[in-house]
Amino acid sequence: MALKKFSFNVIQKHKYARCGVIKTHRGNINTPAFMPVGTQATVKATFLNDIKKTGSEIILSNTYHLMLRPGVDRVKAAGGLHSFMNCSLPILTDSGGFQVMSLSKLNKVDREKGAIFNSHIDGKKYILSPEESIKIQKGLNSDIVMVMDECPKKSKDYNLINKSMELSTYWAKRSKKTFGNIPHKALFGIVQGGLFDDLREKSLNELVKINFDGYAVGGLAVGETQKEMFKVLDNLKKIMPEEKPRYLMGVGTPSDILGAVKRGIDMFDCVLPTRSGRTGLAFTWDGKINIRNSKYQKDNTPLDSNCTNFDLNKYSKNYLNHLFNTNEILASMILTLHNINFYQELMKSIRHHIKNGTFDHFHDKYIGRL
Repeated sequence: MALKKFSFNVIQKHKYARCGVIKTHRGNINTPAFMPVGTQATVKATFLNDIKKTGSEIILSNTYHLMLRPGVDRVKAAGGLHSFMNCSLPILTDSGGFQVMSLSKLNKVDREKGAIFNSHIDGKKYILSPEESIKIQKGLNSDIVMVMDECPKKSKDYNLINKSMELSTYWAKRSKKTFGNIPHKALFGIVQGGLFDDLREKSLNELVKINFDGYAVGGLAVGETQKEMFKVLDNLKKIMPEEKPRYLMGVGTPSDILGAVKRGIDMFDCVLPTRSGRTGLAFTWDGKINIRNSKYQKDNTPLDSNCTNFDLNKYSKNYLNHLFNTNEILASMILTLHNINFYQELMKSIRHHIKNGTFDHFHDKYIGRL
């Protein structure tokens, strides 16, 4: 029996903000959507069943890290990433392009060969070409595959960013050729071009010619201000294909998400809610809370009295402060789950207000608070 074809439909718009549904053979994803990050085949400090209970409908895993450990052959032999990690949700895998930037001291980029680097774990040499990245993601059996790109650091050097953007376009063509035609999976192109509007537009136009199932905006959340990020999105919102999902990679704070949704973005991922949860930072509707602060030692109120999911409101700030200050594992587990739950509550509220035509009011109320 043929697997359900990947598809996307916009259901409702409020100016540029949009609600839609991505349909995959593993389940539907309501957009705007936030994807918890499961870098190494796990969303740190949580069970996947609990991730599902937060309302998460898709997660992200990392090609680069899984290539190093445990290796694609081991995952493939286990039946693919879903079987390996016992995950029934759709999975998006990034291509490794971000690590080309973040681990730039360990690699060099060759136009034809790809990224040549030494493992940050044991120094072993690897070559991650566009073709190899796609082959690895196919072996992982993810549902949404990303093209191999070069994600440059923030720079005012126009020629440098232009050269990087053209390389990403070249690699995108090679990625598409290797991916082929798999109707029940999706391949997303990645728009590059730094903070230069003309380069972003050129990148997008070239990717549209290649014809991808979705379009991601990469090369942001790399040190630019929120205002600079929104300026890039303001330019792209007018020209990105209406009928394809739009994914802002590696973003971000709740305020970043609100502003990006206003500018037409459908999908997000970020390590912020999980990483913050492990360090004692909680996201709430009243703003961020550093639960390690001594002022919470006598505060017996919950982080969020309105949260009924998982009985998270039964844990007081006083107790959580104690757990973090004694380095108890439960502290990371509770706050990580709390933060992911908050992010999914945010996405649910965003979708509700877009459908009701009240998103602008919701955006203005929370953009400076969260």
